Amino acid sequence: MNVSKTQSDALNYQVTIEIAAADYAEPLRKRLNEYKRQADIKGFRRGMAPMGLIQRMYGDQALYDAVNRLVGEQLDKFIQDEKIRVLGEPMPSEDQPQLSWTSGSDFTFKFDLAQSPELTFEVSKEDKLPYYDINITAAEKKATREQLLQQFGSLQEGSKVGENDYVIADIENEGHKAEGVYISVSNVAEEARGAFIGKKAGAKFQLDVNVAFPNETDRAAMLKVEKNQLEGLNPLFNFTLVNVKTFVAAEANRETWDKMYGEGAVTTDEQFEEKIVERIKAGHEQEANYRFGADVRKFYVEKAALELPEAFLKRWLIYANEGKFTAEDVEKQFDGFLEDFKWQLVRGRIMQQFGLKVDEADIRGAAESYVAYQYAMYGMAGVPENIIKSSAENMLQDENQRRRLEEQCEDNKAIARVREEVTLQTKKISMDKFRELK
Repeated sequence: MNVSKTQSDALNYQVTIEIAAADYAEPLRKRLNEYKRQADIKGFRRGMAPMGLIQRMYGDQALYDAVNRLVGEQLDKFIQDEKIRVLGEPMPSEDQPQLSWTSGSDFTFKFDLAQSPELTFEVSKEDKLPYYDINITAAEKKATREQLLQQFGSLQEGSKVGENDYVIADIENEGHKAEGVYISVSNVAEEARGAFIGKKAGAKFQLDVNVAFPNETDRAAMLKVEKNQLEGLNPLFNFTLVNVKTFVAAEANRETWDKMYGEGAVTTDEQFEEKIVERIKAGHEQEANYRFGADVRKFYVEKAALELPEAFLKRWLIYANEGKFTAEDVEKQFDGFLEDFKWQLVRGRIMQQFGLKVDEADIRGAAESYVAYQYAMYGMAGVPENIIKSSAENMLQDENQRRRLEEQCEDNKAIARVREEVTLQTKKISMDKFRELK
């Protein structure tokens, strides 16, 4: 057995592993014996079939198993002995010789390996990064107040139909009738919306439902039919408006505040104003922290001055994804991939410098936070803890989701530690100016 290497540059290797028949003779014998012990062949007791039969039935597979196991062991040993920081994973070389899988043959395997560059930068107080303190304006407080009161508003009887109102209507023609249909006027196609605007309860008019409701799923639901029945219906319907509903914002009073924050938590308009400011601050901090994370990534990727074996990585992306991407696909998306890949390496260096680790509790905590956030997005605050934990557990069964959460935890830990270690240059800024930042 012979293992040799050639190195085209500091980051790219080709490893050649030559396996002679004598090298795999014993591993092959052991593998055939494993097949013999496991074989359940009609006419023979389990494990008692003659070796000649086993050889004929499983010889090719046993040879493949034995040789590949030997090659894998030698490749791993080479990587450990040479102390190569493997980037991606080894790939068969483009000049890999054709193999003839015949017992007694010699085999030559060639692999391409790439090495991750060694990162030596340090995070320190000498590093200066901006942190933005976003001003709160009166206009922002007013808009947030209106948004909150609108969120806790209710549908009430309306006098005539407006752009953002809802109507309850009876719809019929000679072939079909649907009563008590609930329609959001804003969802009606713009060219047909005028038929509703300004009308009062009791108004009657004709309308082509194909024009007014172009989405077939919505139209079928409105007419209370299956989608495949739409084609047989005359689209011209008579509408009778039964009721007009308008959405009215809640009043700023004790009843509304109790719904928003819990009974007795807010009792005066001044306290409501404080809650509004807290809400805006939290939103500003979230945006400022996101921006700080982006600045950390950019700063340390530039500081690390990474050089990566791009040709290898492009080949590896196609190889690792088993044909899901073409060379053209990879070329289009490669800049984004390279940016993310560099940050992964830099983040790993930061984690290493400070001895940071992500454990199971971190990942589960992130999953539970994400689930709680999703429920809150749908207006479901205060979901019981057991439901949050159960949903998070289901989420963690998905390996892609789990890996995404693990990377998110690594990001959060690395960026939080950088914030503690560097010199922050706090800058007051308006939201408009903040959003103009490149």
